[in-house]
Amino acid sequence: MAVTINCDMGEGFGLYRCGDDAGIMPYIHIANVACGFHAADPSVMRATVKLAAEHGVAVGAHPSFPDLQGFGRREMTMGRDELSACILYQIGALKAFLDEAGMPLNHIKPHGALYGAAIRNEDVAHAIADAAELFGVPLLGMAGTLQETIYGQRKIPFIAEYYADLDYDADGKLIITRQHHAMDSTEAARRAVRVMSEGLATNIDGGDLPMRAETVCIHSDTPGADHLARAVNEALRPWFG
Repeated sequence: MAVTINCDMGEGFGLYRCGDDAGIMPYIHIANVACGFHAADPSVMRATVKLAAEHGVAVGAHPSFPDLQGFGRREMTMGRDELSACILYQIGALKAFLDEAGMPLNHIKPHGALYGAAIRNEDVAHAIADAAELFGVPLLGMAGTLQETIYGQRKIPFIAEYYADLDYDADGKLIITRQHHAMDSTEAARRAVRVMSEGLATNIDGGDLPMRAETVCIHSDTPGADHLARAVNEALRPWFG
């Protein structure tokens, strides 16, 4: 399977800007666009979809817990029905702008704490699957976790991802921080290549982790994300379709 680079983006709000989406867009294949509950507003969503269309980048929804102040990185307790409605609402909003641009919804990727909760909580994973099932698109997640198990049981296409700008602990768990720190772009690119060529990632202690991935994620709010995206893109070109 061809490898892609994905990016969580469109995370500005009003007059506030978050990340250099224009600088990153030439180096990615799929964009995970914020849907208003952790970041973004209607104007930002429309502009991000338009920018993606100009670069031939496919767009997926990046829904979150309703946590604008915490940027969606604080876990919330919500029942399955309430959470699935929350997710459907966000995807529907983004899809309106995709329809306007004549673009299909490509995928769904939960954001931040919602993504992490889906690794541990069956109801959360099912709530996300409920939405994906309705829209008939793949879900992005981590291989070998509850995400893959639940989505697989629901017969929903699954795309495994590796994070180039986040750390993994010794047990292979993703370390989701409230604020991303800068990563050395050369080292991040080297690690991404190792994942694709050897099936191994590096944990925070320098040890090896088995890692299967079809897509590599970069966050637009990581400092220097545009340079990181370019380095990873150049390094992974032999694996692009």
